[in-house]
Amino acid sequence: MAWVYTDSSKRYPYATEQPVDFLRDSIKDIDLNNVKNKINSGRASSSGFSKWKMQTAIGGGPVLLQNGEIKITNNEERKFGGKAINNHEPRTSIGYTKDNKLVILVCEGRSKTATGLTLTQLAQILKDLGCVEALNLDGGGSSCMLINGKETNTPSGNGQQRPVPSVFLIERK
Repeated sequence: MAWVYTDSSKRYPYATEQPVDFLRDSIKDIDLNNVKNKINSGRASSSGFSKWKMQTAIGGGPVLLQNGEIKITNNEERKFGGKAINNHEPRTSIGYTKDNKLVILVCEGRSKTATGLTLTQLAQILKDLGCVEALNLDGGGSSCMLINGKETNTPSGNGQQRPVPSVFLIERK
């Protein structure tokens, strides 16, 4: 899991494994111009950021697990206002285990048969499944998993899939 600083003039984004507070277009408690200057001068690691040479990345949030511990970074990421972090909702999440197994979890909610999960409950399930890192993805009515073209859960919007701007696909080669 990483918090990323990107600059379109650079080949790689810069990342830190420590959550950084969100504040409009800058990073709270870190002088963004200072980060830019350090990156441009090659001294980014002194600000906690380093080059991130990833092959594949997926965005979401908040982070649920870091280094095998529940560490929900909702306050830094400002994903859910107030006490919404404790709401029972349909959820989609992704994580990986110490031996690099990918875990994708989708749960139903907002129905007569399923109330959904809080972010803390979701994080605990992923930890119990052996994940060391995990991330919450788009949930609610967007929570739908298809395997070989067949739904594995009932979406919350009257049981119908809704249009979404992006999906992720896992394909066996």
